[in-house]
Amino acid sequence: MTFIDYYKTLGIDKSASPKDVKNAYRKQARKYHPDLNPNNQDAKNSFQQINEANEVLSDPEKRKKYDQYGENWQHADEFEKQKQQQSQSSASGGRGFTGGQGGGDFSDFFESMFGRGAGRGRQAKYRGEDYSTEIHLDLQDAYTTHKQTLTVNGKNIRITIPAGVENGQTIKIPGHGGPGTNGGPNGDLYISFSVANHPKYKRLGNNLYATVDLDIYTAVLGGEITIDTLDGKVKLNVKPETQNGTKVNLKGKGFPVYKKEGLAGDLQVTYSIKIPTNLTEKQKELFEELRK
Repeated sequence: MTFIDYYKTLGIDKSASPKDVKNAYRKQARKYHPDLNPNNQDAKNSFQQINEANEVLSDPEKRKKYDQYGENWQHADEFEKQKQQQSQSSASGGRGFTGGQGGGDFSDFFESMFGRGAGRGRQAKYRGEDYSTEIHLDLQDAYTTHKQTLTVNGKNIRITIPAGVENGQTIKIPGHGGPGTNGGPNGDLYISFSVANHPKYKRLGNNLYATVDLDIYTAVLGGEITIDTLDGKVKLNVKPETQNGTKVNLKGKGFPVYKKEGLAGDLQVTYSIKIPTNLTEKQKELFEELRK
């Protein structure tokens, strides 16, 4: 796949602080969010890249590896392990990074790891092809952590989808792409998520928005109503003389924060007062009395 500069994607430089990364991600995510750019494939692709960049740069360990190894940062642990082995070999009389007996050729390892040909006439080792697929979820599916089984290249892969996954978000499953050639590493599997709209709730980031019908009698006199949420039913106390369009914020009843267990956004409820219909003559008389 084409190398993507994560810093450039978020519009920051390498000296950016964690707070700068967070602010840049939020700004870019709002700009390219699929809900604000319906049927815009370019915006969808940008949103996927923004999420991928944030996943790496917001994690100190991943960012350190990315800064050192660039597009090959995911192989950093293998590289460091081989480097350590070669160093030990050198200390015990081997030839270290230059090759020779005992421990293998470090340059061969580096080249095969990153998909280039091995040295000195050996067969070239090539990294396998990256695969991509799309998983369709409804909002309730995305609300809870759950498992799904994918069939990739004839093999079943069991994956866990964390609660809070975004529409258009892409995650990577290392090593589950196409097989490498001549012993080269496998490619990776990229999974994009398509989260369908919900008839009752609108999602923006980690917050949910819903409109709830309220009868005129409860709006005038006050009372208690029960509403549905994605997490079950909730009782609300309605104040007397509640006006049409009144908003109520339910903290922590929104959408789960991706990979932040126990954290969730808010649910904002807007009351829509419904005028009664098909009144009897007696009921009409009562309303006439009220009007007078």
